[in-house]
Amino acid sequence: MPTLLPERPQQPAGADRAPNRGFWALRDIPTALWLLILVAVVLVHRSLPVAGWLMLHLLLLGAVTHAILVWSQYFSFALLRAAPSVSDRRTQSWRLALSNAGALAVLLGVVLGIWPVTLVGAAALIVAVLWHAVSLVLRARGSLPGLFGRTIRYYIVAAAMLAVGVALGAWLARDHSDHDLVLAHALLNVFGWIGLTVAGTLVTLWPTILRTRADAHAPVGAARALPVLAGGVLIAAAGAAAGLMPVVALGLLGYATGLGIIAVSLWRAARVSPPRSFAALSVAAGFLWWAGCLVTLTVVAILSSIPGILPAHVAAAHEHAGAAAAMAGSMAVQNALDTVAPFLAAGFAAQVLIGALSYLVPVVLGGGPTPVRVGTAAFDRAGSLRIAAANVALLVCVLPVSSVMRVAASVLYLVAAAAFLPIMFAAMRAQARAKRRGAAPGGHGAAPGRGPIEPEGERPRGHRAGQAIAGLIAVIMVVAGAAAFDPVSLGWSAVPAAAGDAPVKVVTVHAANMRFTPSRIEVPAGTHLKIALTNTDTGQVHDLVFANGTGGTRLAPGASETIDVGVITANLEGWCSIIGHRQAGMTLTVVATGSVPAPAPSASGSMPGMGAMPGNTGSGSAGIDLSAAPGAGFHPYDAELPPLEPANGPVTRHITMTVADRTVEVAPGVTQTLWEYNGTAPGPVLHGRVGDTFVVTLVNHSDMGHSIDFHAGELAPDEPMRTIAPGQSLTYRFTAGHSGIWMYHCSTMPMSAHIASGMYGAVVVEPKDLAAVARSYVLVQGEYYLGDHQGGSVDTAKLVAGTPDLVVFNGYANQYDHAPLTAVVGERVRVWVLDAGVERASSFHIVGGQFDTVWSEGRYLVDHATDTGSQALGLQPAQGGFVELAFPEAGHYPFVSHYMLDAERGAHGIFDVTAAAG
Repeated sequence: MPTLLPERPQQPAGADRAPNRGFWALRDIPTALWLLILVAVVLVHRSLPVAGWLMLHLLLLGAVTHAILVWSQYFSFALLRAAPSVSDRRTQSWRLALSNAGALAVLLGVVLGIWPVTLVGAAALIVAVLWHAVSLVLRARGSLPGLFGRTIRYYIVAAAMLAVGVALGAWLARDHSDHDLVLAHALLNVFGWIGLTVAGTLVTLWPTILRTRADAHAPVGAARALPVLAGGVLIAAAGAAAGLMPVVALGLLGYATGLGIIAVSLWRAARVSPPRSFAALSVAAGFLWWAGCLVTLTVVAILSSIPGILPAHVAAAHEHAGAAAAMAGSMAVQNALDTVAPFLAAGFAAQVLIGALSYLVPVVLGGGPTPVRVGTAAFDRAGSLRIAAANVALLVCVLPVSSVMRVAASVLYLVAAAAFLPIMFAAMRAQARAKRRGAAPGGHGAAPGRGPIEPEGERPRGHRAGQAIAGLIAVIMVVAGAAAFDPVSLGWSAVPAAAGDAPVKVVTVHAANMRFTPSRIEVPAGTHLKIALTNTDTGQVHDLVFANGTGGTRLAPGASETIDVGVITANLEGWCSIIGHRQAGMTLTVVATGSVPAPAPSASGSMPGMGAMPGNTGSGSAGIDLSAAPGAGFHPYDAELPPLEPANGPVTRHITMTVADRTVEVAPGVTQTLWEYNGTAPGPVLHGRVGDTFVVTLVNHSDMGHSIDFHAGELAPDEPMRTIAPGQSLTYRFTAGHSGIWMYHCSTMPMSAHIASGMYGAVVVEPKDLAAVARSYVLVQGEYYLGDHQGGSVDTAKLVAGTPDLVVFNGYANQYDHAPLTAVVGERVRVWVLDAGVERASSFHIVGGQFDTVWSEGRYLVDHATDTGSQALGLQPAQGGFVELAFPEAGHYPFVSHYMLDAERGAHGIFDVTAAAG
């Protein structure tokens, strides 16, 4: 059997050398660990956020990236006729630890939506990869390369591409709306980092696995192919980033040409010694999936570059025909990439990884010819069966079959592919036992009474063919079972109900201004419907989900995706699932002509037999005890309004308002998901004088569009009050021309849902010559319409009905019962009050107190009266004013909204008044 690569020179006695063989935990464990996590995620992916993204990146960024960093170093020592030292191994350990920590941070940051964590992880990964590349460059300069030594350049160029690809990925994690950059990111990482590494490795590894000599022309072919492959990736990625589909097509054609050059030498080696072992068959299958996916993307890119190929209605959706064609072409390639991505991962990356490890692990564990043979044979167990089952199952997933059949085939693929993990552990144990037996006196590396285990690749052809047939039969049985469970998937019904036998119709839908256009789609019953959805709104995030459980992801402005609705057999309702959008009229109806109408959605927004939609049904008010103590993390909203600093004239005040989602306690034991300005609901109180200028920077860290509207400003709302998408910001500048307590709030539709979710606050602009008082407070009345579970979102059905669960001052029910506001007998107290609504008016009253001054909406109703007074300040939603009084004696003075039902819902607090000192 030929050696893997040229032999390394013997090490001089006493040299600082470390063998590259034997078990090495930091090298050998992480890939298996990433794969184990991937299998677990696949099993529970329906309950995880961004599950598709997570599965792809666990494999590609986790398992495959670690394997590349490990084995490209291993090959570099052999190809450059060098030997690793102890310091080399120590340095590589640090590099591997950094890269794996970085990959883990990227995954956690994206899944949890914490962009700084993603950024730190990406930076760590970039440092590790560039460090890896520099080590290869230095090693190449200090060595005399063998015949294939120049293939090290593949690894160096690939590492540089990953660094750029990871940087793009980190940017996209913050603003994922640019689908052109998504395409560039994928091309650099998959075809650049993984593809170039695989291409350079297979030049030497493929003939070694086949136990034959490399093709004589392979070194020259590899040297010629590298610039073609690398140039193709860079051109295609640059074209994708610029939205130029002809450039993408040119780059992919170049890449395909380079891959063809490599394939020639691989084919010649296979002709001499056809692949028989599991390792060889797995690598060969992976290469074929790689080529097939590349051809698919290349054809789509070419077609997208030809004028007139794209449907006319796609271009008509945009104002400028040239821009329309470019955008539509870009989306066509992006959609094609989304389609082939699972097959690039499962067919190409996973199979090449598993095949290579099946050969390499026994070699590096070593122990002599017999232990290596034992380990190789163990890796070969049921190899033909596993290869046949996995690849035929993947082919079934490529076909337009029903979802049930596709799920069944996917499960079979998972079983066949994941079998590698227990087989690997068993093989490593078997090889270790063989090594121990070989080391024992008289040991020969085989079990007593048994001969050496025979690798499957050396077994009779009939044995291998029998296993392959068994794998094919397994797929047929699974598909047949799926067909029996869902007979319409094979057309066994009058009306087709599966993608496999139904005519396909693609309908373009636009989401904007709280409407889907068109909002009604008629298709013949039995049609397989796909919806090409584009969010053409300027600042709003939208999605589209259907009552049958299908749906898409949330789309930033300008983003698009294709939603596979399935086969339409009855009328079907769809809607935008973002809170309040459905209630604002953002619905879509699919009418199946010639069918029996489907059951109408229930009032809760769910179909009979389906669970209620979170945030739209049920009551979170059951069991509310406003007399209970707040939770341990309770901190009252600071109602005190500090006096303004002295100023000789108008002041410019700069404020940054950050929007983010947070689950908070809104009453004792009751939590609600709120959308907050600067982490509080209501948002921070802005305070100034007439003539002051406010420069407000709004930053959207939420996952949907938001905005802000200051009633204190006088200016056209078109620009400063526009809705901004996640990750965007705007500057809102206004000069306070009139005094008052002015409301600000989110003006994104539906405003009612945004305001009821905590997006409101107050701006206090003091009148000229406003007298000083001992204490000044601000109370903003708001309402909560609780969802159907703890931490739920606003219940829009209750909102429409005008039945709040809680009415509160400053965001928490009865908070000033638990943390009373303070005052001293005889001191003058001013209370600014704003009714933020959404629904309820307010009648502010202090029990036991009378107001000698009442200022409402720009006028004094009572002005420092001595023989008259006022008992309540009445306000409609979005109105405000202030009252002044002096408390006559020590004690506890409740304050309420005298709409008593609202006082009982939480619009209640206490002034704790103490006697004056002395």
